[in-house]
Amino acid sequence: MNRSARIFCFLVLTLAALVGCSSQPSGNESKKAETAPDRIQGKAQVLVEVGGGASDAALNAGGPSVYIWEGVKRYRLFLRTATEVVHGDEYIAEGVYAQKAIDEIGDPDQGKNGYPLQSSCEHVVKTAWPGQAFDAVDAQAAVLRAIVKRYPARPVFLVTRIRPVKSTESGAASAEPKKETAAEEKNIPEVSVAADKQRALLIEGPPVQTAPLWEPEGGTVRCKVVIGPDGKISELESTAQLCESVPWSQYSYKPTVQGGHPVKVGTEVEVRFDPRK
Repeated sequence: MNRSARIFCFLVLTLAALVGCSSQPSGNESKKAETAPDRIQGKAQVLVEVGGGASDAALNAGGPSVYIWEGVKRYRLFLRTATEVVHGDEYIAEGVYAQKAIDEIGDPDQGKNGYPLQSSCEHVVKTAWPGQAFDAVDAQAAVLRAIVKRYPARPVFLVTRIRPVKSTESGAASAEPKKETAAEEKNIPEVSVAADKQRALLIEGPPVQTAPLWEPEGGTVRCKVVIGPDGKISELESTAQLCESVPWSQYSYKPTVQGGHPVKVGTEVEVRFDPRK
């Protein structure tokens, strides 16, 4: 009787353990959730750059420099395998946004001993392009570190998949309305407005940011921008790295009207970066 009871208890405990395990996501599912790719969509810019591109080519299968514009951000794409990208066409790219991934990994010294860390760059390369030999990862991580260190706010995107945008995904009914809209936008006049006057028209926007890891002391910058007739920032004219790191898509202004019609506005926006603690 005792032996039967022990066997029964063992079976019950085993079944309970199996049920408990089945309620947890599998290792593969957890890994997929953790490594969900970043995704960007925009028009491609293909450039054959003269000088200084030899090291970059090591990350780009030896091809030309490829960028994608998404709003006011221009992402530099790096592709492990050579891929034909047509200048001016719209694409969807999936992969790893390097600076975002590096910042998410974090740095116990808060950037005080250099940005980015070599180990962080190695992690980014392995995440985007797994299964490579150690020497290949080391070489690519070194190039990635040099690029990010040179321009830490300019997005670097390691591509795992890229494809042209289908007409149904572009959000436009046809090509003609697009051309007409572009022509209309070119004809919209632009006026200059002082920073303090434009600030009074701000509807929403984060004037205070946390300093990035690559400039932990923070500071205040004045960034030259162009605000479209819809009140959204359409162009960034400043090349300061802190200006390039501002999330401009979060800003919205009351449109400026002249002669009964909204106009573009050239102005400056002051943004404060609080020091990292």
